[in-house]
Amino acid sequence: MDRLIYTAMSGASAAAQRQAVLANNLANASTQGFRAELSAFRAVPLRGEGATTRVFTVEATTGHDSRAGSIERTGRDLDLAAQGQAWFAVQGLDGTEAYTRGGAFQVSSEGTLVNSAGLVVLSDGGAPIDVPQGAQIAIGTDGTVTSKTDGQPGATLGRIKLATEDAENRLQRGEDGLFRTATQEPLAADATARVESGALEGSNVNPVEAMVGMIAAARQFDQQMRLLQNTETADKAASQLLSVQG
Repeated sequence: MDRLIYTAMSGASAAAQRQAVLANNLANASTQGFRAELSAFRAVPLRGEGATTRVFTVEATTGHDSRAGSIERTGRDLDLAAQGQAWFAVQGLDGTEAYTRGGAFQVSSEGTLVNSAGLVVLSDGGAPIDVPQGAQIAIGTDGTVTSKTDGQPGATLGRIKLATEDAENRLQRGEDGLFRTATQEPLAADATARVESGALEGSNVNPVEAMVGMIAAARQFDQQMRLLQNTETADKAASQLLSVQG
């Protein structure tokens, strides 16, 4: 009887975890550059004496959906959409280099180029990009930032670091929502990466697919809970039979 309890418990836990992942994806369906999180589970047979008739559910390796989101035209000079599999390099709150697909940039009050979350955007040299006060800036397709001030010639401020993951350096989502390599080592700048100015990449979450998945996960959870209730009922019936004085 206890084996059935642990089997149903592991199934309910997996369904609840999948529900949480899908709910987070759905909540970020309108977040710029969001990559849908994937959840995967596998069945592991419970081995012991006798036949292997029970399986546990354990989490398998998870990742993110690498498909690009839809492109939305904004016409704003500081809005960028990374093309292909390129990522923007920013400085996380922990001081490490991290990566994001969100390209809604702005100039902070300190004159530094930052993203919508206020994180410093890094150049291909790993340094912040400082913008002169009152300057008008433009960003080229290769990420080069130029400024122009009235009465003065244009100047190049730097190139936004664009990085592309490869088979040996896969990006993983951190608790802060930013992506980093498994070794926490920065990716090399990709000189061939390009961006589209005046546009933003939307989330790649499919709301309908996420809703269908949440309904399926809820039904799976209910099934596992009914198994636990049936086990409790059977256990009570067995206890009553054993307590009969004959």
